[in-house]
Amino acid sequence: QVQLVESGGGLVQPGGSLRLSCAASGIIFSAYTMGWYRQGPGKQRELVAAVTSGYTTKYADSVKGRFTISRDNAKNTVYLQMNSLKPEDTAVYYCNRGEYATGRPLGSWGQGTQVTVSS
Repeated sequence: QVQLVESGGGLVQPGGSLRLSCAASGIIFSAYTMGWYRQGPGKQRELVAAVTSGYTTKYADSVKGRFTISRDNAKNTVYLQMNSLKPEDTAVYYCNRGEYATGRPLGSWGQGTQVTVSS
C-alpha cells in the first residue's frame, strides 16, 4: 500500500523560509518522478515542482528562484525548500508521484501539510 506522509508546514512571516518533507513507502521510490503540489483557498491543486528519477527538476513560474526540490532515494524522501515566502504561497502542500511532462499526479494523496504565510 502506497503511503505518502508530508511534514514541515507551519505559519511563517512573508520573506521567511520553510522546508517540507515527504516520506514515501510502498513504492519503488527511486523509479518515480516525484512532485510537490499545492492547493490554496478556493483554488485548484497545482504542480509546484517536480524531480525525476535522474534528478532533473522543473518549477512553476510562480516559485522559480525561490523554491528548490530535492530527493534522497536512500531515505525514500522528497523535500521542498521554500525561501522568500509570499502570502500567495499559502496552501496545503502535497507530494505525489507524477508524470514529468504533464505534471499529472499518479496515485492517491497523503494528508498534506498546511503552509500559511502571514504577518
